[in-house]
Amino acid sequence: MQFFKDVSVSSATAGFVAVLVGFTSSVAIVFQAAQAFGATPAIIASWMWALGLGMGLCSLLPSLWWRKPVMVAWSTPGAAVLATAGATGAYTLNDAVGAFILCSALITLVGVTGWFERAMGRIPVALASALLAGVLARFGLSGFSAAQTALPLVVVMLVTYLVGKRFAPRYAVPATLVVAIAFVAARAGFTGASIEFGLAMPVFVAPSFSLAGFVSLSLPLFIVTMASQNLPGVAAIQAAGFGDRRAQGGEAGIPVSKVITITGVAGLVLAPFGAFALNLSAITAAICMGPEAHADPRRRYTAAVSCGLIYVVIGIFGAAITGVLTAFPKELVAAIAGLALLGTIGSALHSALHNPDHREAALITFLVTLSGVVIAGVGAAFWGVVAGSLALLVQHYGFRSTPPSK
Repeated sequence: MQFFKDVSVSSATAGFVAVLVGFTSSVAIVFQAAQAFGATPAIIASWMWALGLGMGLCSLLPSLWWRKPVMVAWSTPGAAVLATAGATGAYTLNDAVGAFILCSALITLVGVTGWFERAMGRIPVALASALLAGVLARFGLSGFSAAQTALPLVVVMLVTYLVGKRFAPRYAVPATLVVAIAFVAARAGFTGASIEFGLAMPVFVAPSFSLAGFVSLSLPLFIVTMASQNLPGVAAIQAAGFGDRRAQGGEAGIPVSKVITITGVAGLVLAPFGAFALNLSAITAAICMGPEAHADPRRRYTAAVSCGLIYVVIGIFGAAITGVLTAFPKELVAAIAGLALLGTIGSALHSALHNPDHREAALITFLVTLSGVVIAGVGAAFWGVVAGSLALLVQHYGFRSTPPSK
């Protein structure tokens, strides 16, 4: 099989780092959302089963089929919306499942029609790159701010990374992760994990549909998933050179609409078991699509496949794997994410600021996105693009540059 010929230590490590970062940074919000609707421990385990299989298979199978790094994640802002709505006590778990199904139906519709991909195609490269840089920069800042509570660990990781980049760039991130784990283990820094071995079992919850549930749960879940997750997800694909325009090596890129359709259909199937919303990834995608995953862009799909395989294992052995991953110190997770994303952040900023005509608009997009502002329940990624587009409109609409005189 071609995958085993293409996979490498760096790509497999990138897949693991992507899972470590994506899972540990937001799994608590997913638990909170489930508990807000009165989910029992068995139902919470079912949510992990559905989300793990959904993310894993939607990343694994398309990546193998197209040999492109397709990265799918759960909707973290969507989980936050659900946690807030569930805390009101106005909706039952059955209402939530009905909302999951309707949200996935809307995502499928957007994917089938190709509307979202066409809209993204109209966003200038500078703004898309600035959007991605703004999303990733928050993780870069968190990586270094972790030094406030774990200075020795962050210093050891930074030095290891810099030495690795100097002498073995391809293995800088894997070496940093190994050294960090050894350092934490030597200092007994892993938190106590409650590991329960056993298979996670799916629990079917019958959906309940209502107009109030659609307006208060389905629509907000759909909007934040598209604006705060799929929007930067497409930006990550474009910035890495895998856009639908001719991609790396002159080959066709990742078909965004098809991937969105796949996430919607998977959500429809898995919603009764707890898959509230699946979408394109941005943070973990940047880890698996960048040069740190593999020097050859044609082999970076193996990082996404590795990530997908781990997510499937999480789905099957949800409780045990959750305990293992959450045992990692939060400073280690933040630092490895920041270091793994350095190259992508730098490339995105270069693309965003390279064109003088778009530089100011791109900078506005970057700063608004980095601010993390939330307006009307919609995240900063959407408002960053809106602000940057407005800046371009005001500064350049109707303007025609005159050719230089001879």
